[in-house]
Amino acid sequence: MSLIRRLAAGERDFPETTLALAEPNGLLAAGGDLSPGTLLAAYERGIFPWYQAPQPILWWSPDPRSVILPGQLHLSRSLRRELRKNRYTITFDRAFEAVVRCCAETREDGLGTWIDEDMVQAYCALHRRGYAHSIEVWDDGDLVGGLYGVALGTAFFGESMFSRRSNTSKIALVALVTQLEKAGFGLFDCQVESPHMNSMGAINLPRLDFERRLAQTVTQAHDPAIWAFSRGCGELL
Repeated sequence: MSLIRRLAAGERDFPETTLALAEPNGLLAAGGDLSPGTLLAAYERGIFPWYQAPQPILWWSPDPRSVILPGQLHLSRSLRRELRKNRYTITFDRAFEAVVRCCAETREDGLGTWIDEDMVQAYCALHRRGYAHSIEVWDDGDLVGGLYGVALGTAFFGESMFSRRSNTSKIALVALVTQLEKAGFGLFDCQVESPHMNSMGAINLPRLDFERRLAQTVTQAHDPAIWAFSRGCGELL
C-alpha cells in the first residue's frame, strides 16, 4: 500500500495508469472520495473504485482489461432457449437504486460484496445526473435480475449484476449489449476477467489497447433515448 499514491478528498489528479501495481493487479491509488466529479474523472481514464470496508477507497486499472467488443456477444443454446420462452420483461432505468441494493446483498455463499452504503449513494448520484444506468429483469412485477454501470460517450462500464432466477443476470446483459450495439457504442468494459463474462464473449485487451479504444469512445455522444427501453426478453432474438 505504501507504493501507491494517496489521494486527498476532492483530488481528481489520478496517477498515470502505467504506475499501477502488478500485484495486486491494477491497484493504482487509495483515498479520495466518491463524488460524481471524482468518479467521472476516474472513468474517463478507465479507472474504477473497488474496495471493502474498513479499507480506504481503492482505485484500479488492471492489465489486461476484460471487455466485450461490438459483435462479440455470445449466446449459448441454453440461453437462447430461455429467451424464447419470453418469460421475463426487461426495462432500463426503472428501478436503479433497487438494482444496486440487490447487487449489494449477501450472496448465497454467505459472503458480502464491496458495495457499501457510500457506494450505493455515489452511484445513485451519478444516476440522477444521467451517467449511471440500470437494467432490470422482471417476472410478473418481481425484480429477479439486473445490472448497473456507467455510460460515458459510447463506452459503458459494467459495475455489478445479480440474479434471483437462473440466467436473469445474463438476460440483462444481453438486453444491454444488444441495445448498446444498436446505438453505436464501441466498448463494454467488464473490468476484471471472469468465467461468467468470458462465456458471454468477453476478451482481454492489454491496458494500452483498452485505453486507446476508450479515448475514441468516451468523447462520442450517444442518444439518451436508448435508455427508454421496455420489452419482453423474447424480442431480443
